[in-house]
This record gives sequence, structure tokens and C-alpha cells, in this order.
Amino acid sequence: MNAKIWTIEPTPVDHPEAVALLRAYLTEIVGRYYQRPATEAEVDQVEEWEPVTGLAAFLVARLDGLPVGCVGLRELAPGLGELTKVYLGPPARGQGAGGRLIAAVEAAALELGLTTLRLDTRADLVEARALYARQGYREIPRYNDSAFAAHWFEKELIRRPTAS
Repeated sequence: MNAKIWTIEPTPVDHPEAVALLRAYLTEIVGRYYQRPATEAEVDQVEEWEPVTGLAAFLVARLDGLPVGCVGLRELAPGLGELTKVYLGPPARGQGAGGRLIAAVEAAALELGLTTLRLDTRADLVEARALYARQGYREIPRYNDSAFAAHWFEKELIRRPTAS
């Protein structure tokens, strides 16, 4: 049995792989919201409403070299960041990839001097909420004005000592 090779690397949001992952993410969450397949126009509208500009980092997860997931990181204030566009495509689900992706973005956040991370999510994204809870995120009161969010999470990051 061949071991799967996972990599998670910073990638520009305008790179073709990133663009395709973001489109897949939006197509899935818009479809889940409407409880039917999303139209191209609906996905285009959400892309307009929720641009991926101003990110401090954007990471792409690859499984055996193929892009299967992504996560964005936005700086909200000094020391405070926000996860956005957290997505794993179907080939990556159920294999621990979500934890890997969150760990990688948390490491990137610490490198940028961010010690607290927040995120919001919808009520219907139960898998995402379970992932965040497993990764140590706790629910907090609303911190933004997102019309679609129903749950808000936060985690204090711990800087691990480096070996000398």
C-alpha cells in the first residue's frame, strides 16, 4: 500500500490551482446554502461579495501533488487573525487533512505575529464546526457583521519553543 503524500504550501490566490479551489469551495457552500446545485451566477455573486483580497497568507493543500484544499488568513488587528475560505475537496475528507491544514495556517499566523485566531461559519456547516472544535477553537460571541454566519470561534495560539 502506497503512503499518501501531503504538502501544504503558501500559494498566491490568483494561481490557477488556488482559483479552482476557491471556485469549488464557493460552489459547494452556495449549493449547501440553497440546498440545490448552485448556479454560476450565484457563485459569481458570492465571489463579488466575499473577495479574497487583503489576505496575509493563503495555503494550498496537495495530496500526492494534486490540489485538494485551501485556507486563507487575514489580519484583523495587531496579534489578531481570521481564518477564511477553509476548504477540503471530497478526495481529502476523512483523512485528517483538516487538522493538517489548520495546523499549517496556525504556524503561518504565528510567523506573522498573530497570537489569536478567529473564524465564523454557518449553522449548516456542521463538519466545519466539528473540525474547529477538535482543533481547540471555542465558540465566542459574534465579532463581525457577516450576514451568513451563525457561529463564531476563537483560539489562542501557543508558540512552541524552538530547539537550540
